[in-house]
Amino acid sequence: MGKTLVIAEKPSVGRDLAGALPDAFTASKDKTHITGEDYVITWAIGHLVGLAEPEAYDEKLKKWRYADLPIVPKKFKLVPNDDKSKKQLGVIHRLLRSDDVDSVVNACDAGREGELIFAYVYETAKVKKPVKRLWLSSMTRKAIQEAFERLRDGEEMQPLEAAARSRSEADWIVGMNATRAASIRLRAAFDGAVSLGRVQTPTLALVARREEQIRSFKPEPYWLVEAKFEAEGDRRYDGRYLGGKRIAEDLAAEIVEACRGKQGEITKLEKKEERERSQLLYDLTSLQRHANTLYGFSARRTLAAAQKLYEQHKAITYPRTNSRWLSGDLVSEIRPTAEFVGKNPQYAKGAAYVTALKELPLGRVVNDKKVTDHHAIIPTRSEHKLAKMGDDELKVYDLVAKRFLAIFHPEAVYERTRVETTVDEHIFRTSGRRLLEAGWKSVYGEEAADGQQADDDSGGDQTLPKLEQGETVDTLSVDSLRKETQPPRRYTEASLLAAMETAGKDIEDAELREAMKDSGIGTPATRAAIIERLLAVGYIERDGRALHATEKGVQVIRLLGEHPLTSPQLTGEWEKRLELIADGEESRPSFMNDIAKFTESTVQELDKLKGVKIERANLGPCPVCGKDVIENRKGYSCWSKEDPGCGFVIWKKKAGKNLSATVVKELMASLKESIERGDDPPVGRTAKQVTGFRGRSGRSFRAKLRVEPWTRDDGSKAWRVEFDEEWANQPRAAPPAEEDGDGAAKPAKEAVAEADALATGGAAGTDDAAAKLEPERAS
Repeated sequence: MGKTLVIAEKPSVGRDLAGALPDAFTASKDKTHITGEDYVITWAIGHLVGLAEPEAYDEKLKKWRYADLPIVPKKFKLVPNDDKSKKQLGVIHRLLRSDDVDSVVNACDAGREGELIFAYVYETAKVKKPVKRLWLSSMTRKAIQEAFERLRDGEEMQPLEAAARSRSEADWIVGMNATRAASIRLRAAFDGAVSLGRVQTPTLALVARREEQIRSFKPEPYWLVEAKFEAEGDRRYDGRYLGGKRIAEDLAAEIVEACRGKQGEITKLEKKEERERSQLLYDLTSLQRHANTLYGFSARRTLAAAQKLYEQHKAITYPRTNSRWLSGDLVSEIRPTAEFVGKNPQYAKGAAYVTALKELPLGRVVNDKKVTDHHAIIPTRSEHKLAKMGDDELKVYDLVAKRFLAIFHPEAVYERTRVETTVDEHIFRTSGRRLLEAGWKSVYGEEAADGQQADDDSGGDQTLPKLEQGETVDTLSVDSLRKETQPPRRYTEASLLAAMETAGKDIEDAELREAMKDSGIGTPATRAAIIERLLAVGYIERDGRALHATEKGVQVIRLLGEHPLTSPQLTGEWEKRLELIADGEESRPSFMNDIAKFTESTVQELDKLKGVKIERANLGPCPVCGKDVIENRKGYSCWSKEDPGCGFVIWKKKAGKNLSATVVKELMASLKESIERGDDPPVGRTAKQVTGFRGRSGRSFRAKLRVEPWTRDDGSKAWRVEFDEEWANQPRAAPPAEEDGDGAAKPAKEAVAEADALATGGAAGTDDAAAKLEPERAS
């Protein structure tokens, strides 16, 4: 009897599988696989194989010409992603073709992308051997052993493989064609390629359109009236006119004048009980959102920590899930799991409550209809050694463990008090809330929060003294407060993930969001990579926790207008169809046919952009010669075809970031002041650090900038922008890592590669792609 070849997605997973199987394994000399009596275990290193570039189908497609679009291969070619991938792929092919191997186990991650990794590797080996599927939701030894006892038949996975191939090919077709079409037609407008994609473009549209709303917003003033009251016995509280009603300045002044120094009466006092349920269990997106809100973690950083907890620490179940429910067969695991969680003292009290329950409340926990590939993220039924976890892993584990325990606790019970105080017929409202029964909030201890922030104008909840209806109170003070209407808030990663989950629909309610999941942009496993892709190509930037669209990002969406490629709803519908393909309810050929039609119409629509010119920013007088400084594709300069100016120029590109017109204006204004003071040499500086730079390691950082004169090797004079930081003056010093939640970031090349594979199917779109642009011929 021959051996079984097990193909895992990563080396670490391969070693864990070996540790759980009843076999004695020996590692190969080159450390590419391990061999036992019955099993040979090898591994991919993520995506080893991808879809070939267009020139693999026709050499003429190396040049980017509109006449060659759209490019829609009848059959896609597969190629190794790089030399390292090619080497490991060769090892897997040799093992697959070995006469010693008569069956194969696909042990790649149990999901759509894992299925694609295996499918491409298996296809390129050109062998036909029976395949079984290992389906894991937990990496504990017990879970691995049980999964090997119930291997699924490879044929059963055909619909999921079809969905995976459809996703990959659709992203290639749309991304490759749209990027080439837009880059060719907009070459006069932008420096480098204009990267577009089936998933990244609607995500960019969300951020860019929000940026436009913020830019066009015109604040309007309004007034609030706020009073401080005191009942007998030094019982003080605050009230706002009609609870925070926005009023005109003259009315606010009238109310203040009418109420100042007068007594009021508590004309209404009502108390009622409010109950608050715990949140549902985590899926990946809700975990990423919560970690971003609490700790400022980027989506990628949270995923990296969760993946370590799953693979390395065996402490949580499979993280790349889109379900917030458990399946019925896990009910017997709940109490033992809580017991393991409770062995760490900070969770002991909450765990003891769960294990002592005679009957578990399962109504909001178990739902087989809402569990497809994987159930919600919960702790594993094993020992969790917190001392061995890094800081990020501890924080993410803490979220998962507490959420798991909390959902089995009763509701938190509050007493809500609403008070109306009338002064000279003017009504001031006050709201207070007091926790009566902690319920699930006891799991969180002092971390307990209401989970929602009161609007600044509402006055919020306050701790109230004991008050009685009909009491007379003194008005200690009454003031009018001038406020201004506020623009929409910029997206954070938490709010952008929420918008992607619901295809751009503004849905705060968790239960309603749950119902929208099948129509979201991307999947929980790919959303982090999509955001990283947009950052990598310079369409969006991080500013602390906020994400804002760059000028290029805004212009791209503005030029695309209402094209369906920008529609979150459209890509949401596509994702839903991919899920239907995975369930065997939708035809892959039908979906791909619609993708081809959409691409053809997109290429035709983008053709209308030929010759479009975008309005370039005028930054005002040059600080040196006074001639207008105008933005061009590569920088900001007083040069023009008619007049070469004085040679002042600030190049856009600096450490992986395009300097915005706002930053350059600040440098120019500071330089002008320096020149007027007679500084020698004159230097312009930014007052605050600028965000969004990337070091050679790929990690982001922030720094102040300065613009200064310098002399080239040939003796000519020029201007340059340098980092105005202490570390920048040290030889070979690295900039400090950004403390914005991206500390666990991969190197930039890895981030872009992952995002290309997951978000745009590998379609060209980085600035390097600009080198491929050739003059058109007979387009």
